[in-house]
Amino acid sequence: MGYRVAVVGATGNVGREMLNILAEREFPVDDIVALASRKSLGTEVSFGDRTLRTEDLDTFDFTGWDMALFAIGSDATKKYAPAAARAGCVVIDNSSLYRYDPDVPLIVPEVNPDAIEGYARKNIIANPNCSTAQMVVALKPLHDRARIRRVVVSTYQSVSGSGKEAMDELWNQTKGLYVPGQEVEPSVYPKQIAFNVIPHIDVFLDDGQTKEEWKMVAETKKILDPAIKVTATCVRVPVFVGHSEAVNIEFEEDLDEAEARDILREAPGILVVDKREPGGYVTPVECVGEYATYVSRIRQDPTIDNGLNIWVVSDNLRKGAALNAVQIAELLGRRVLRKGDVPAEAAN
Repeated sequence: MGYRVAVVGATGNVGREMLNILAEREFPVDDIVALASRKSLGTEVSFGDRTLRTEDLDTFDFTGWDMALFAIGSDATKKYAPAAARAGCVVIDNSSLYRYDPDVPLIVPEVNPDAIEGYARKNIIANPNCSTAQMVVALKPLHDRARIRRVVVSTYQSVSGSGKEAMDELWNQTKGLYVPGQEVEPSVYPKQIAFNVIPHIDVFLDDGQTKEEWKMVAETKKILDPAIKVTATCVRVPVFVGHSEAVNIEFEEDLDEAEARDILREAPGILVVDKREPGGYVTPVECVGEYATYVSRIRQDPTIDNGLNIWVVSDNLRKGAALNAVQIAELLGRRVLRKGDVPAEAAN
C-alpha cells in the first residue's frame, strides 16, 4: 500500500522538481495528482515515465489524500493549505507562510527529524528557505561536536531562487549586452543581473537587513538551536541554478579542521570535496541535479578562538526546496503515517 500525493504548483520550477524527485527516489505512490491554477489547467508535466495533466487547484477536494507538497506563493498557500489540512491531508509547504509559526514544525530531515511529531497541531509542515536548508545541513554535525556560538554567512544565490522570469531576465540580458538593439532593462531585479551581483534579496527591513537575511537568522535558530548567533549578507549572482555560501563559524569548544573534515564526511546528506589545489572544490555548476550538500574549503580561522571557515554549495531547486520537501514526505511516511515503505536508500 502506498500514498496518495498531491503536488500543488506542479507547473513551476520547484513543483516540477518535486515530481521528478518523487519518481527518482521511488516514493511509494498509489495515486498522484498535479495541481495548478486555472490558467495552467491541462498543462502536461512529467512523473517518471508518466505524463500528468494538471488539474484545477481551486476546485480540488483533498479528502482522502495523504499528503500535499505545496510549491506556490504565500498568498495562495494561505487560501488552500488550511483547506487541505482540514480535509486530513498533511501539507508540506515550501512557502514562507508557516515557517515561523510555533505550531508548525520547520524541518530539515538531516538536522531535526524529531520535530515531525509536531505536525498534528495544524496538519502542516514547513520547508525552510533554500539558503538556510543547505547551511544547517553542514552546521548540524559540527554543532553536535563543538557547540556553535556564532555564524557569519555570505551567500551567492542563483537567479532560479526568484523563479522562471528571473532566469529569463539573466539569459536575455546576457544576450542583449552583445547584440545591439536587444538590450534588456531590469524588471525582476532592481539592477542589471547579467555580469553583476546584487546585495539585495527580498524586501528591506527597518534595521537594514533584507528579509532573506532575517529568514536565515530566524530559521537557523528554530531548526538548529535558538542560542546560536547568526548574521547574514545575502547576494544574488548571475548563476542560473545552485546557491553557494561562505560560512564562518565560531565554536564554544576547540575543533580543528582535520576533525571537522572527518565529521562532515560521515554526516548524512553531505559530500566533502576539499583538495587544496586548483579545482579541488565544488562550484554551482557541478551541483546542479544532485541531491547532496557539498562542503569545500574547510580551514581554520586564525583571527578568533575556535574558528572555522567552510564553503557550502547545493542545488537550490533540490535540497533548497523540492528534495527537502520529498525528504520530509519520506520522514512523515516512516515515522507517522506508515502506510507504505520508503526505500532504504531514500532514508538518507
